[in-house]
Amino acid sequence: MTLPLAFAPEVLEARARGAPIVALESTIITHGMPFPQNVATAARVEAELRAHGAVPATIAVLDRRIRIGLTEAQLHALGQAQSVAKLSRADLAACLATGGTGATTVAATMICAHLAGIAVFATGGIGGVHRGAETSFDISADLRELAQTPVTVVAAGAKAILDLPKTLEVLETLGVPVIVHGQDEFPAFWSRASGLKAPLRMDAPAAIAAAHLLRARLGLPGGQLVANPIPAAAEIPREVIVPHIEAALAEAAALGIAAKAVTPFLLERIFALTEGRSLAANIALVLNNARLAAAIAQEIARQRPPG
Repeated sequence: MTLPLAFAPEVLEARARGAPIVALESTIITHGMPFPQNVATAARVEAELRAHGAVPATIAVLDRRIRIGLTEAQLHALGQAQSVAKLSRADLAACLATGGTGATTVAATMICAHLAGIAVFATGGIGGVHRGAETSFDISADLRELAQTPVTVVAAGAKAILDLPKTLEVLETLGVPVIVHGQDEFPAFWSRASGLKAPLRMDAPAAIAAAHLLRARLGLPGGQLVANPIPAAAEIPREVIVPHIEAALAEAAALGIAAKAVTPFLLERIFALTEGRSLAANIALVLNNARLAAAIAQEIARQRPPG
């Protein structure tokens, strides 16, 4: 049965010549940043990938098709669209079937990237175990997706609004390799430090690419999480950002905000509490992740056996 995939011309051409391609999610456009910074940032990330030798493929659901790569017009329309569904594994097919417009989370982007034959995906931060999950059971589908879909995801760790120790515990239980790039401590999204030891450390994109390919040869399911620390010049130190996170979490609890609404609310409140500094850091870390993802994608293309 033909898959409902629609490739942008740039991505089609890259596939034909075997060029490295890096997937990008679209919830960062629709739910992660305000307009017009969302569209401008998406365009900058795509340009950063091109400048570092990879072809960008921003993924979204439009007109009953999974769009693998967006045109400039589609990107601008998505950045201003209202009532866009936030798609994960549970609602991807339903959105396609009903003709809705959907932005892909980490989990849905991994699924779509794999369907399109794309091995590497760059994002800001993954979802994980929310604070209080021992009673709410609020755990992102991103974690199980990493355990079953063979895509290497480059992120600045998990979002700092989460319970990072529990997130790492679940990833370990699920057998997901968590590879920290260039340091011995797991990063915390806006901050380089989390106080948590890196489960694995690799400093070279070639080594990360080799591990990706070896997992397939060994028959191991799932992908890899590559935790790439935010550049030092752009970080918000833990002692600065943690009080803002705690204040935003308290507001969310007081207002009864739950489920998919939690993360967008918290990011918006932290943006206000940091007077926009969190957004500047977010942009810097996404660009940094794109550069590393491009290098890994190039190495996978180079190391992969022909055919």
